[in-house]
Amino acid sequence: MQNAITHGNDRMVYVKTIAVTDLPREVRDQAEGLELLYAVHDAEGQQLALVGDRKLAFALAREHDYKPVLVH
Repeated sequence: MQNAITHGNDRMVYVKTIAVTDLPREVRDQAEGLELLYAVHDAEGQQLALVGDRKLAFALAREHDYKPVLVH
């Protein structure tokens, strides 16, 4: 059985800024002129989402009951 602290950490996600130029060609082609995108990753590092707006990344995480944290 998981305790509340462990369960809380499982629901944390990390929002990271990514330069569009660092992404694969097919993703760059879809970036529609944006220079930065925001990736949402789980605690294991798996990318869950890639969006064009920081506020949207946080809202999307919260909408799915995750606690977002900005990675510098």
